Amino acid sequence: MKGLSIFFIFFLLVAGPLFANDIKWKQLADNPDYLHRAIKQVTDVIVHDVYSPPVASRTYAYITIAGYEAARYENPLYLSLAGQLNKLTAFDTPDPGKQYNYSLAAVNAILLTGKTMVIAEEMIEDFRKKILQEFAASGMPQEVFDNSVAFGKKTADHILAWAAQDNYKQTRSFPRYTVTDDNESWKPTPPAYMKAVEPYWNKIRTFIIDSAAQFTPLPAIVFSTDKNSRFYKEALEVQNTGLNLTEEQTAIANFWDCNPFKMNINGHVMYATKKISPGGHWINITRLVCRQTHADLVRSAEAYAWISISLVDAFISCWDEKYRSRVIRPETYINRYISEGWVPLLQTPPFPEYTSGHSVVSAAAAVILTRLFGEKFNYTDSTETEFDIPVRHFASFSQAAAEAAISRLYGGIHYMPSIKNGMLEGEAIGKFISGKLQTRKKGADLKKKSKK
Repeated sequence: MKGLSIFFIFFLLVAGPLFANDIKWKQLADNPDYLHRAIKQVTDVIVHDVYSPPVASRTYAYITIAGYEAARYENPLYLSLAGQLNKLTAFDTPDPGKQYNYSLAAVNAILLTGKTMVIAEEMIEDFRKKILQEFAASGMPQEVFDNSVAFGKKTADHILAWAAQDNYKQTRSFPRYTVTDDNESWKPTPPAYMKAVEPYWNKIRTFIIDSAAQFTPLPAIVFSTDKNSRFYKEALEVQNTGLNLTEEQTAIANFWDCNPFKMNINGHVMYATKKISPGGHWINITRLVCRQTHADLVRSAEAYAWISISLVDAFISCWDEKYRSRVIRPETYINRYISEGWVPLLQTPPFPEYTSGHSVVSAAAAVILTRLFGEKFNYTDSTETEFDIPVRHFASFSQAAAEAAISRLYGGIHYMPSIKNGMLEGEAIGKFISGKLQTRKKGADLKKKSKK
C-alpha cells in the first residue's frame, strides 16, 4: 500500500501539470473570444482604410464565411455553406487521422482572408502573428498547432479562389460614373463633392439571392418642383424635421450616422473623421449579442456568417436600385427649390438617395438576428462609444432597425418613401435568406434561448 501511495504522489507531481496544460489548450477549442477579436481587428482595419459600406460588406462576408467553414467541425450538427451560396464549391475536410484546434483554424482563416482584402495588410498580419503566439503559448502540441494553422489556410485559400470570381476586380476598371445635367438625378454634395460610390455594385455576384434585381422596391416617387407635388412635400418634410429636431432625435441620428469618411471644415482647414460602416455596426451588434448569450465558437461563427450574408446581399440589392432611379438627395433639392441655406444634420453620403441603405441593411439584419436569437431581445449597443457617442438600449432587433431607418430622416439625408420602402426591401431579403440558408442538420434547434 505504501508503495502504491508513493507511486500515486509521484504520478500527480509528474503527470498533473501535463494534464493541466492539456486541458488549458483544449479549452481554446470552444472559446469564441479569439474569433470575436479577429473579426474586430478586420473591422478596425476597414475603418482605417476608409472602405465604403458596400465594399466593407463584401469583406465581412468572405472573412466570416471562412471563419464558419473552419470552425464548424467543432460541432457535427453544423453544415457547410458550400452548395448553398452562389458558386461556392465543396471544401477539403480535415484529415480524420489528425488532431485540430478549430478555434485556431477559424481565426487563421479569417485573418488570412481579410489580409488580402484590405490596404493595410501589415496591420492584420501583425495581429495574426500575435494571436497565433497566444495559441502556441497555451501549451498546444506543435503538431496540433501546425495542423490547425494549415487547415485555416486551406479554408482561406478556397474562399479567396471563390471571391476572385465575383466580378469585384472587373468593376474596378469600369468607366467612371457620369453626372448628368438634368434637374432630377443625383449630384455630388458639399463639402467634398465626392464622386459616386460603387455605381456598378449590382454587377457583384450575389451570395444567396438570385440576382441584384430580385427584390426591386416600389418605384421612387416622380420628381417635381411643383409645390403641390408629392416630391416637394416629401422634401419639405425633411427640411422641417431638420429644423425642429428634438434632443432625442439628434442623438438617434448621430448614433446611426456610421459615415466611414466624414469631411470636416474649420476655416481653411479640411480634415476627415473615420467611423464604422453601417454593416460594421451590425457586425458589432452580433458580437455583443453572442457574448451576452455566451454563444460558443461555432454558434458565434454561424451568427457572423448569417448576418454578413444578409448585409452583402442587401447592399447589392440596394445599390442596384440607387443607380437605376438615381434620385436627387434632399440637400440638393432643398437648396435649389426650398431654402438655399438649409444644411442637414448629417453629411450627405456620395451616392443616390433611393432606397435608404441603412433601412435596407438594418431591416435585413434584424430579421436574421431575430431568427437566430429571438424576437424580444434586450441589449445595450455600445458600438459607437469608441467614437465618443453614448450607448443606446433596445428591446429587440426590429426596434433597432426601425430606429436606424428613421435616423436618416432626422439626419436630413433621406425622404420617407426611401426609408419605408427600404425597410420593406430589407425585410424581404432577410426573410428570403432566413428561409433558404441552412447551417444545422435537421432536428438541431437553430434558435437557442439566450442565457440572459
